[in-house]
Amino acid sequence: MTSIKPSPHLGQGPRVALRHLHRRDYAEIAALTRESAELHRPWLGVQEPTVEAFERRLERFGRPTHEGFVICLRESGAIVGGVNVNDVLRGSRQCGTLGFTAYAATTGRGYLTEGLGLVIRYAFGPLGLHRLEANIQPGNTRSLALVQRLGFRYEGFSPAFQMIDGEWRDHERWALVSGNVRPTVPEGGAAGRR
Repeated sequence: MTSIKPSPHLGQGPRVALRHLHRRDYAEIAALTRESAELHRPWLGVQEPTVEAFERRLERFGRPTHEGFVICLRESGAIVGGVNVNDVLRGSRQCGTLGFTAYAATTGRGYLTEGLGLVIRYAFGPLGLHRLEANIQPGNTRSLALVQRLGFRYEGFSPAFQMIDGEWRDHERWALVSGNVRPTVPEGGAAGRR
């Protein structure tokens, strides 16, 4: 009798798979971050992908209040995006806050839409969350369109919400509750992409 190896993936779509972030991902993510500096700069600020910063990130994801994921191509395993579920609250709230990033070499292909859909299903399934929030700067039209495609609803405006590059930045708050999840993105990319 042959044994079947369990998949290291937490979920799979037509083109991408979801798994937890690992220490072995450092070199690939550091290279992607450097290549994507201009894409990320207005929204994430200047980030130097040092080993120390990566280790702090892994330490944070080792806590029950944070989860770190990578979105990989199913065929090659190449990383095409990253998603965090931060500040997880349990008890009567059962919620978390999303952070996500695409990389310059593969942006605009729908990989993040598909991968974030996998994170949503994982968060509302095995993680047992009821609500996810995304806080996005008003000028970040691509991220705003992404959460809208996935069914998030606008809930309000938060002035001076987060410090980025030494400046307090305004954000819009978007949320999704477990009963309002849209169907999986069909094969071939993001539905309704403009």
